[in-house]
Amino acid sequence: MQIFILTVVFGWRRRDTGLRRFTMVYQEMARKNAKSTLTAGISLYCLCCEGEVGPQILTVATTFDQAKKVFHPAKRMVEKTPELQEAFGLTPWAKSITCDDNGGYMQPLHAKSKSQDGHNPHLVTLDEFHAHADRGLFDVMRSAFGARKQPLMWIITTAGPNIHGPCYEERTFITKVLERSIEADHYFGIIFTLDTAEMYGDDRKDGDDPFDQRFWIKANPLLGKAVDLKGLREAALEAQQNPAAEGDFKTKRLNIWSGALSAWLNVAQWVKCGDPSLSLDDFAGLDCYIGADLSNVDDMSAIVLAADRNGQLLVKPWFFVPQARLESQDNAIKQVTDLYKRWVDQGHLTATEGDFIDHRVIEAQIRSLKERLAARKATFDQWNSGLAMASRLNEDFGDPDEPFAVQMAKNAKNATDPARAIEARVRAGPARLRHDGNPVLTWHVSNAVVDRRVDGSLLPKKETPNSQNKIDGVDAMINATAPLLLPEDESPGMDDYLAALRARAAA
Repeated sequence: MQIFILTVVFGWRRRDTGLRRFTMVYQEMARKNAKSTLTAGISLYCLCCEGEVGPQILTVATTFDQAKKVFHPAKRMVEKTPELQEAFGLTPWAKSITCDDNGGYMQPLHAKSKSQDGHNPHLVTLDEFHAHADRGLFDVMRSAFGARKQPLMWIITTAGPNIHGPCYEERTFITKVLERSIEADHYFGIIFTLDTAEMYGDDRKDGDDPFDQRFWIKANPLLGKAVDLKGLREAALEAQQNPAAEGDFKTKRLNIWSGALSAWLNVAQWVKCGDPSLSLDDFAGLDCYIGADLSNVDDMSAIVLAADRNGQLLVKPWFFVPQARLESQDNAIKQVTDLYKRWVDQGHLTATEGDFIDHRVIEAQIRSLKERLAARKATFDQWNSGLAMASRLNEDFGDPDEPFAVQMAKNAKNATDPARAIEARVRAGPARLRHDGNPVLTWHVSNAVVDRRVDGSLLPKKETPNSQNKIDGVDAMINATAPLLLPEDESPGMDDYLAALRARAAA
């Protein structure tokens, strides 16, 4: 495991510059698997061996005691290896290690330190990130990398109880990179944990039994070496007998995050349904339906075109974001902003001029689809922006008996049927669902979580209300798919349309 991590992170180099490929590392595993010891060795290597002038190596944590968990092993390595001291001119001090050969140093730093700013780090190791309440220290350290040619942020952590904190946010990002739902060529992530039901968008998957020792090695790659099997068995026995110990056993010894919601869809299965050749020509001659999820201010908006072709659901999305959102300097949303910029450059996301979303551009796209295809219905989310656009579209395309544009409230009653239909088709594969592979929609799918209720209803949603991980494309896809489930002889108006959806959800 350690050899794999080291060879990948330090072995991959960029052909044009010779500099390292990975500048961000996220390593998550259960405790006692020598994370700190490995990171101490990495810190000394970056201090001595990478040809940097005056490299600053910072070990960072929420408290000074935690920051010393990486610093002290590095200090002991230097103290116990005179050859290392002599080779690089290393001197171990109480709170630093200095390198006379290149003028560099290594030191621990904690969240309450008065000297967080003003650093020019070559390597920052961020220990037990799950304990950080906010992104403040992370952002300060990352923003300090500007003057280095190949800086490295190395995050080591175990799971924790706070799925609303910065660590789980970072973990979510790296899982999307590993799933290939987003691209981040500079980011290496490795997570050792049990397979849990929350990882799958399929409620048939129960996950690994946390008390079955056959699965423990998944979270403990050094089981039998740094991790004592006997001690782990004793901890498991205590957890089974004492509910108060169960949470700590699962979180710290099996690296399972507590409180995580279930994923809605399996992203790997969704990706297999992608076909970049899907075009508007494939929708020609079919009864088509448009779904829209509109933002009111400066957020992303989405429209999705859906049609059924001999039992295969066709899905094609369009996404819009105001230009000002791409120019944001907010560090808290930098990763998402970088994704938006890449997608705009690739043509998967349209930037509209100004500080706010331009609904005229979106409306023009809907009108174009209506005029080119047999678009029978456009379903909007229940917001003022959707109502205004629906009214304008009905003036030109609707009639009193059957409006072209309607609104649908976002709730479990309305979402359950179309969501379950999409689930079934994704599990069945490309023969039942085909989308155009737009990476924005794949990202939205990977962001959607779901609370499966006792009555069988469900509602795909964001993991937290204020999360930057958007699901607008998912909402638009559900809005587009909902009318496909209505009986063919029904042509409801707005009120009847919603009533029919509710009736089918309750049946």
